[in-house]
Amino acid sequence: MTWSNTRAGMVALAAALGVAVATTAPVHAQPQGTGPAIPLGALAPANIARPRPRPPFDLTGTWQHELSGPDSWRFVPETFRLLPEAQKHYEAGRQALKEGKVYRDDIGQCWPAGMPLIMTRVWPIAMVQVPTAIYMVSNFMNSLRVIYLDGRPHTEPDIVVPSFNGESIGRWEGNALVVDTRYFPGHHHWIDQGGSSVPASDQLHIVERMRMVEKGQILEIEYTLTDPKNWEGDWKLTKRFTRKDDTDINEVECLPDLNEHLPSTSSGAQVR
Repeated sequence: MTWSNTRAGMVALAAALGVAVATTAPVHAQPQGTGPAIPLGALAPANIARPRPRPPFDLTGTWQHELSGPDSWRFVPETFRLLPEAQKHYEAGRQALKEGKVYRDDIGQCWPAGMPLIMTRVWPIAMVQVPTAIYMVSNFMNSLRVIYLDGRPHTEPDIVVPSFNGESIGRWEGNALVVDTRYFPGHHHWIDQGGSSVPASDQLHIVERMRMVEKGQILEIEYTLTDPKNWEGDWKLTKRFTRKDDTDINEVECLPDLNEHLPSTSSGAQVR
């Protein structure tokens, strides 16, 4: 699949964009008069039109996480050591499971799943790759994730606005896309739920190494997760996603009254 053929499948906003992905510094607009240049947005025509090396692959399409087992969606490794506060949540979650209850199922209350769980929901993800960014929209709550590819650095920590999917900055390394994601809110955000209940703090840091395999039909992502407030060392896992050419995503809204059949919305089953 060539770059020119791939862009034919982009949404109307990106259909006319035919330049490859950036790894160098982003374009800056020079305002009239004196003063520093203003960084351009990812969809600014001047930023998109900048000459760049051709990327090794294009993620434009619809992707579905491979559910290879009942726990394949999880991001908790087989062995791990939690810090004391996180251990309390973990043990409370295990106890609630034994009692047929759920522990702090914030997702069932319409809080965002956030990274990394948003990547492994049972719903597909639509991805649109343009030269300066990759836009991901999940069919789970229509959660938006943007991976910037125009060479911008991470936002300074004193001015960044934390978010559940974090701020993702990507760069190309050989045939892989390496994505660095940080700046999470540190509340109502979980690495795992449903009996494991491991929280994610504002110090969560995620590095993804993305590669296309099997002639572009499989997206393989190697994850490295660190959170010095909740566990020791690095957690490393690999997830695979299948291209779904016969699938689209739809508008989805999460409303608590639609989840009344879920244990997490029942005060008798919800453990806070």
